[in-house]
Amino acid sequence: MTVSVLVPSSLTREAEDKREATRKIGYVARAATIFRVDRLVVYPDRDGDTGRFGDGFVSTVLRYAATPPYLRNEVWGMRDELEYVGVLPPLRATSQTGSESNGSGSSRQGIVTEVGPEGRVRVNCGLQHPISLNTPPDMEVSEGERVTVRISSRRPVRAKLVDEPLSGLSVERTDLSTALGREDAGVRIAASRFGEHLTVGRLETLAGRTEGDGMTVAFGAPERGLPDILGIEASAIPSDDEGGDDGVEPTADPGFDLWLNTVPDQGSEVVRTEEALFATLAPLSLRE
Repeated sequence: MTVSVLVPSSLTREAEDKREATRKIGYVARAATIFRVDRLVVYPDRDGDTGRFGDGFVSTVLRYAATPPYLRNEVWGMRDELEYVGVLPPLRATSQTGSESNGSGSSRQGIVTEVGPEGRVRVNCGLQHPISLNTPPDMEVSEGERVTVRISSRRPVRAKLVDEPLSGLSVERTDLSTALGREDAGVRIAASRFGEHLTVGRLETLAGRTEGDGMTVAFGAPERGLPDILGIEASAIPSDDEGGDDGVEPTADPGFDLWLNTVPDQGSEVVRTEEALFATLAPLSLRE
């Protein structure tokens, strides 16, 4: 089961400065980590993106936040977009920190610092020193590449390089229709105050579908929801009274299965994107 979250490049459009914008992005990464999101996609919102902090600012800060702390300096160095990353809340992702015991099966991300002869490489994976490991057959690595290391013991260090996808949250940049068209997209949900109200009965139905198929949930930007981003009239979105779940007209809708309002009785005029992530992912993470 794959869980994907889609946020717009205009995510920080109302932030007063780069510091506040960075903090806002950090809470998005934190929500994605808490609810074990596999893929965080930044999709373009060119009409709403002010571009004050540079092209790719949101995705760069998200990628930095998703990088294990012990690799950040080596992977990222100094960049203008990362000027205020000190305000990012710690993610403390279990996939990053690995097992707190010395038992077998703890996996960590590492970065190859040196490629030596006879298939041996040196890898920085957050232990006291880089470790020397054998490269598995049919696996090629290069200096600077990020890899997966499985640690069976830390005192003494026993570890091996494994040919497996990197664990933890991945961050990508792609358009909305491409993200929704993936084979593993699962149930495609548009989070919007104009969508159908999330009720106990609807949640029970959704839980049965998402547990097996996974889900992709898309969010809008501050003062610029998904209808505005997509150029859709709010009246075109099916309401509870209409009882429809087919989405809006296919010429406007990039492929959602359901428009859903997860804060049906909101007490504030605006629910911020990072707040909407917590409000939406919490109930959708419940299981039957």
